[in-house]
Amino acid sequence: MHSSTPEITVAAITENQGRFLVVEERINRRLVFNQPAGHLEHGESLLSAVVREVREETAWRFEAESLVGVYLWRSPESGVTTKRFAFCGSVDDHRASQPLDHGIVGTHWFSRADLMDRERLLRSPLVLLCIEDYLGGKRQSLDSVAHLDLRTATAIPAVAV
Repeated sequence: MHSSTPEITVAAITENQGRFLVVEERINRRLVFNQPAGHLEHGESLLSAVVREVREETAWRFEAESLVGVYLWRSPESGVTTKRFAFCGSVDDHRASQPLDHGIVGTHWFSRADLMDRERLLRSPLVLLCIEDYLGGKRQSLDSVAHLDLRTATAIPAVAV
């Protein structure tokens, strides 16, 4: 039995010369690719969560510029529903010697074609959907969601995937 309240997550889309920052991570003994992403923690805003997750998973400092979209996805394996707030922005201040989060095997800069070639290795369909929406120019002001926390983020409408 799973909670009817979705897990709130954040994800970062960063493009540099046609390539996107992705993490390679081990989930249930399987290697998968994902945007730098993770769960919103108690007492944290969406914006501070995405900055924290990118630093922990990639050693880069992320600066959010826009909200690309809000997505709702239910894992067919676990039955867990996730609400993902995907932000786009830029990275700088890479700390190469910083250890990465537990489970992160490495980081890569992949093109859209590279990701499509690895579609069966993507953590969820949200990875490519967020890239497609980003490339399609979907952008919303950060003002609408930046301050939201675990309690208030659940009320924001999402696109069901």
